Amino acid sequence: MAATQTRDAVIIGGGHNGLVCAFYLAKAGLKVTICEARGVVGGAAVTEEFHPGFRNSVASYTVSLLSPKVLADMGLHGHGLKIVERPISNFLPISDSQYLKLGGGLERTQEAFRQYSRRDAEVLPAYYAMLDEIGDVLRDLAAETPPNLGDGIHGLLRGARQGTRLALLSKERKRDLLDLFTKSARDFLDGWFESDAVKASFGFDAVVGNFASPDSPGSAYVLLHHTFGEVNGKKGAWGHAIGGMGAITQAMAKACEALGVEILLDAQVEAVHVEHGKDGPRATGVQLVDGRQIMAPIVSSNLNPALLYGKLIAPSALPAPFAKAIKGYKNGSGTFRMNVALSELPDFTCLPGKVSAEHHQCGIVISPSLDYMDEAYRDAKAHGISRKPIVEMLIPSTLDPTLAPPGQHVASLFCQQFAWDLPDGRSWDNEREAAADLIIDTVNDWAPNFKASVLGRMILSPVDLERKFGLVNGDIMHGHMSLDQLWAARPILGHASHRGPLKGLYMCGAGCHPGGGVSGNPGRNAAREILRDKDFVTALQLSVVGR
Repeated sequence: MAATQTRDAVIIGGGHNGLVCAFYLAKAGLKVTICEARGVVGGAAVTEEFHPGFRNSVASYTVSLLSPKVLADMGLHGHGLKIVERPISNFLPISDSQYLKLGGGLERTQEAFRQYSRRDAEVLPAYYAMLDEIGDVLRDLAAETPPNLGDGIHGLLRGARQGTRLALLSKERKRDLLDLFTKSARDFLDGWFESDAVKASFGFDAVVGNFASPDSPGSAYVLLHHTFGEVNGKKGAWGHAIGGMGAITQAMAKACEALGVEILLDAQVEAVHVEHGKDGPRATGVQLVDGRQIMAPIVSSNLNPALLYGKLIAPSALPAPFAKAIKGYKNGSGTFRMNVALSELPDFTCLPGKVSAEHHQCGIVISPSLDYMDEAYRDAKAHGISRKPIVEMLIPSTLDPTLAPPGQHVASLFCQQFAWDLPDGRSWDNEREAAADLIIDTVNDWAPNFKASVLGRMILSPVDLERKFGLVNGDIMHGHMSLDQLWAARPILGHASHRGPLKGLYMCGAGCHPGGGVSGNPGRNAAREILRDKDFVTALQLSVVGR
């Protein structure tokens, strides 16, 4: 007979949010076990060798959204984490002779913008001030649980408290906020800038992990979501974790283990145990594929909500309205990921040179206009695969020599737009190599030495992302970041407080507020709600996760 273990809490999935949730529960004194299906902890934030001698962050690939509160509470720097900043944010080839560099300070970015529009350079400080002011409010709200439909007076007070912060914004900022939540990225940027190149430099963030056009209503919010972050205390900065993204989750695992958290690898959960009592159905533990059982009064899932409720829980245990709503939860980010081993750095036609320079050390964005982005989306909608895809390339080995042999490099290629469902019965298993060739050719069009420099590659189509990391429909955000799946409606209205319809079962992943990205906020927020529900937890114990 397989072993049965009893714990205070069991976490399904050892991704970064699962680790964060486990840490705070353990810090409050609970005995916690994490069940991770793969042989390595970290979920999609992992570092792996993908070609002999070459390691990289194989899925999640850059640092910005990681909560400073989580970083400090878990003592991640003390567990070996080191994050370095990019010298500039992004480099955009515009033509064979033109490019645009974004970042390196306000004055420097203004100077770059003057090449394309003096007016846009003059407007930039006001644009940044607007993003900072709104971003500060939303950044604070990201660290709180949204008000939940049906929570009574507690939910009303929570909603009033959070609404007060928005109410204190000026009328102008409230209009900007409404625009960001409802307008397309193009309409929003058209209201600020006139240069196509400048608008492209900001518009790229609107399609990252978003299977949509910059002309799609609501795409402006996705642009805003990617400005929430900071690195080493600098708001809006982007960085690299030395050793790759796996260095973050390995440090988190050490922080958890220091508090007694048990981390089980190769421990795939097959089902959540549900008991039906007088107060309704209740989760009481999990069943692993290998037959082991872990019983616990608290079960917290780091999985996509569609995967949790669609695969691990018997349909009969779910209320019909909830089952219908969760079935309609939208997934699919249009993302295709590649990791490539390079013999040399790319030599761009618009900015020649194969010696490491700042444009090699930032986000290299191949998407020269909003029209290019729109065409990529429409192409993918019609054909499944964009014939001119959007590509962001990072070459982390320019900042971190531990990832590749001397003189050689690794590159992350983050690519949009690639549909989950290919038309005409085509399969990603048959199309993945051709799509990868297309992406290599796309980069080669701007850096003609690139294709010949590729020594090896790791391909992750949307289907591969689901198979390897459990990203439903290949969705890196664990669900669309659309207005109907944000804040109090994430994952669905009435269940935004990390609680589903089963008592004792919680959600701690990016399918909850505030959504995707390596932030740790969903895990921290979930831990706070779990502790609030524990009768024996004192105010002192609850204080470990803040308000």
